[in-house]
Amino acid sequence: MIDPVVDLDWLRAHADDVVLADVRWYLDGRSGRAAYEKGHLPGAVFIDVDTALAGPASPAEGRHPLPDPEVFAAAMSAAGIGDASTVVAYDDAGGVIAARLVWLLRAVGREAALLDGGLPAYDGELTTESTPPPPAVFSVREWPAERLASLDDAAGGGHVVLDARDAPRFRGDIEPVDPRAGHIPGARNVPCRENVAADGRFLPVAELRERFAAAGVADGAEVISYCGSGVTACHNLLALEHAGLGQGRLYPGSWSQYSATDRPAATGA
Repeated sequence: MIDPVVDLDWLRAHADDVVLADVRWYLDGRSGRAAYEKGHLPGAVFIDVDTALAGPASPAEGRHPLPDPEVFAAAMSAAGIGDASTVVAYDDAGGVIAARLVWLLRAVGREAALLDGGLPAYDGELTTESTPPPPAVFSVREWPAERLASLDDAAGGGHVVLDARDAPRFRGDIEPVDPRAGHIPGARNVPCRENVAADGRFLPVAELRERFAAAGVADGAEVISYCGSGVTACHNLLALEHAGLGQGRLYPGSWSQYSATDRPAATGA
């Protein structure tokens, strides 16, 4: 399987062999599709986080539970992504949103990677043109249990649990969307947006390994990653893999599910 991160040179060298996916989404309610229609990389298809990469939100399951495998397969097929496709996904936020698509595809054995630097790294002309791709055959595969963690797993100890949210939300200083502020007791804060430099490109592997080591992640560690709703947590999982530290597991319900329970919440650093 290809590395979870590829650069613009790699994309250009393999342009005829990949499906390029625009996965912009904004917590503040702005429309990712509108941003795509305003200008996107030539040939890119738009993938909607809320309908293609997540199931219906609920307090019991969180804001972005995993989509039913049949729904995911249908969305990929409609986007021209097939069983044998290689997908390169991007956004305008260092990959923290597009990581969801890449992680889901890789979890079910498909070839997928983030475009390092995303939209800002592209040095060509953007386009507003979009031609619907011909549907592809994307077989339904169940989400692999070994790649996922439950609420009990995340709260039960015995794992390195990483919280990918920005530090103020981890500490409980603010909470803009979920029922309570704070974090899962015992979790370590590794803000995913700090996996990349100011230009949106990933930090060198040695620096990524240092970041994760400071949070208790060593070679062979069992890691569970969560965030607000299970989207940006995927960025930490891809960064782990890119750094040679294994795959880790995603807690899909994340803080949006946990904070809707009566379980204890921790605050502070």
